Amino acid sequence: MQLRSKKNLRAQRGQGMTEYILLVALIAIACIAAVKYFGTKTKEGFQTAGDAVGGVNQGMKDAGGSGSSGGGIGN
Repeated sequence: MQLRSKKNLRAQRGQGMTEYILLVALIAIACIAAVKYFGTKTKEGFQTAGDAVGGVNQGMKDAGGSGSSGGGIGN
């Protein structure tokens, strides 16, 4: 009887470990997918912001302003 309970306990531990490994794998896959998705969206957002700033600097150069040549407060 005691032998059977040891085998059962060992099987339960193995089952728990397998479930844990599957859970960790699913979380890793979800993280990779999120980074790929949000990485692309973030890149697009920064590109849009950069283009907008570039447009403002170009407009300042066209108007005779300093553009981006060492700008800062008090220059």
